[in-house]
Amino acid sequence: MFNKTLLALSAAMIVIPASAENVPISGNVESKCVITTETNGVYGNPTPSKLSTLPADGGVVPIIRFDVVSANYYKAVIATPNDFSASPSLNDVVAWTGTTSVGEVSDALMSAYDTDKVVYNNYSEFDLTIAGSTWFKAESTAVYGYDKSFPSGNYNAVVEAECIAL
Repeated sequence: MFNKTLLALSAAMIVIPASAENVPISGNVESKCVITTETNGVYGNPTPSKLSTLPADGGVVPIIRFDVVSANYYKAVIATPNDFSASPSLNDVVAWTGTTSVGEVSDALMSAYDTDKVVYNNYSEFDLTIAGSTWFKAESTAVYGYDKSFPSGNYNAVVEAECIAL
């Protein structure tokens, strides 16, 4: 009798399915790299065919600040304009030039960012190898046609700044 009870109890344990539960895990990752516009750019118009952010041309160079909490985890990618985001109708080609460079730094070693940058098309990439703040200047010049005057109106362009996690 004892063996039959033990056998029945063993069989019952096998038949009962095990209970399972999926326990969720969630998390939130906040970037340790923050981009802030310090100075909006303004185009000066030193000649009828030229718009420029250079102060010598009556412009204001846009300045973008990157604040990095953790070194060696991010790179800054900054694109100077290669088109207007808004402008009067243009019927000729606009030749664009632009450069991005380090302006101010919170750590003197960050000045090496300019030496180590990678430049292609209208993009500049900077490996952010030191924690702290870096102010980048993004100069932009647009020249219209061959000896043509820009039509009167408002001209807008955008500097794209991105912090990419490595």
